[in-house]
Amino acid sequence: MLEKQEKRLRRHKKVRAKTSGTKEKPRLCVFRSAKHIYAQLIDDERGKTLLAASDLEIKIPKSKIQDKKTYKAKEVGKLIAKKALEKKIEKVVFDRGGYQYHGRVKALAEGAREGGLKF
Repeated sequence: MLEKQEKRLRRHKKVRAKTSGTKEKPRLCVFRSAKHIYAQLIDDERGKTLLAASDLEIKIPKSKIQDKKTYKAKEVGKLIAKKALEKKIEKVVFDRGGYQYHGRVKALAEGAREGGLKF
């Protein structure tokens, strides 16, 4: 039986075979660890990361938040959208990284849409 991470990488390879980013429409790639979430805009034609954001850059208010990880993920989505719009990038291709489109990955995508990205 394959381990959880190996299964995720197998799913990610399937997604990557069909998905590619360009300079005008980069790939929004999501990586989720146990504690943190990261997002990158990648130009696959040149193999360059255009910009990146993570929850390490976000300050959480002291108020009690029910689900901190999901809140952080949504804020990362808004942050990456803000950075992308500053570089005049409006459209992206979403790459969920082999993760299920649920929970933190979904929150990040919704935050990016709220921030003004289209995908």
